[in-house]
Amino acid sequence: MRVLIVGSGGREHALAKAMAKSALQPMLFGIGVNAGMSELAEMQDIKLSDHQGILTYAWDKQIDFAVIGPDQCLVDGLVDLLEAGGIRCFGPTKRASRVEGSKAWAKAFMDRHLIPTPAYRVFTDVKTAMDYAKTCPLPIVIKADGLALGKGVVIAEDRETAVATLTAMMVDHIHGKSGDTIVMEQFVMGPEVSLLVLSDGEHVLPLASAMDHKRAWDGDKGPNTGGMGVVAPNPYYTPEVADFCMQHIVLPTIRGLKEEGSAFIGCLFFGLMLTPDSPVVIEYNCRFGDPETEAVLALLDDDLLDLLVCAREGTLDAKSVQFHPGFSVSVTLASKGYPIASEVGKEISIGQLPAGADVLHAAVKRTEDGRLISTGGRVLHVVGRATSLREARNLAYEAVKQITFAGMHYRTDIGCRALEKEDADGSSGAVVS
Repeated sequence: MRVLIVGSGGREHALAKAMAKSALQPMLFGIGVNAGMSELAEMQDIKLSDHQGILTYAWDKQIDFAVIGPDQCLVDGLVDLLEAGGIRCFGPTKRASRVEGSKAWAKAFMDRHLIPTPAYRVFTDVKTAMDYAKTCPLPIVIKADGLALGKGVVIAEDRETAVATLTAMMVDHIHGKSGDTIVMEQFVMGPEVSLLVLSDGEHVLPLASAMDHKRAWDGDKGPNTGGMGVVAPNPYYTPEVADFCMQHIVLPTIRGLKEEGSAFIGCLFFGLMLTPDSPVVIEYNCRFGDPETEAVLALLDDDLLDLLVCAREGTLDAKSVQFHPGFSVSVTLASKGYPIASEVGKEISIGQLPAGADVLHAAVKRTEDGRLISTGGRVLHVVGRATSLREARNLAYEAVKQITFAGMHYRTDIGCRALEKEDADGSSGAVVS
């Protein structure tokens, strides 16, 4: 089988590594530049916005199946174009991708289908939004409606921050058209859970739960990022929580999308918050999460490509999924200045990794003379997998010691919060699948 992976970040490197093990014996091709992926796939540097170029490449390479990684490609309708061109895809259509492409649409969808989510209001007029910001309860969560590279959400603790955020989004257009519409959402608290679910439009297979670490610095300080590390499975996602979420969130979402003519085929990401009252949906993503995928797939003891093909063919109900019984911990190694203004072009050295550890390339290219060079903010994801959470965490950080590049920074507390929960409980009650 000839398989095309669209995208070239850490998520796509993880997908490539997992699919390379498939019994379907795939020949892998990729869109973008990624030194790690190039060891597994033939890479072609085509702009992700050049959908016709990607389709032409798929035709030229006689691609049988395409797996779409990035959100923008999905929201802009790449799956629709490839499917119309005869290329089978794992990924939702443009219509189904509205769950991520428009936060206002997603919130209204949840209202229609009685899916628990924090209260909210939608604004398209800056004056009306400003008036509300002067009287609304604080803190208030302000979200740009469209895609914003993971930077379109601000928790405003005071009115000055709320006004400044609305000005930046709606007047200064720091996120482009994504900020033309704003969602202002009730602030809620509780442990956060990332849940990835494979769907064929009707049936679902949940993958291992995960705990992301969004803030740039230790102790959950600093600006939000695309993700500085992940623990899987999430110890807060107990069997009882998982059952509630499946019955009241996951299945109603899949049914609702199908009922509205937007059957979801692909990986649906649920950003959950476990409030004191009940779990609620904070956000949907229409694709594999990044960096959650790097940790979750490290636990997968099954044929990923076979599962993705079954999702496309509508036969997930005949499948089950097997996971390693232990834990994985992923630590993101970022460039100096990330997430504000990242340095690039730094030479990377990777030494001998301990057994059970792996490195996934997120923003790395290989020069003609064989050197590895950083090309973006999140450069590498270092993953440790072991029987216990503590062991997996230690393994990941031992591997980090083998890697250097100028300006490299990372959080030293990935997994600490999960360990505190595990220690408090006496053992982990996390659900793997």
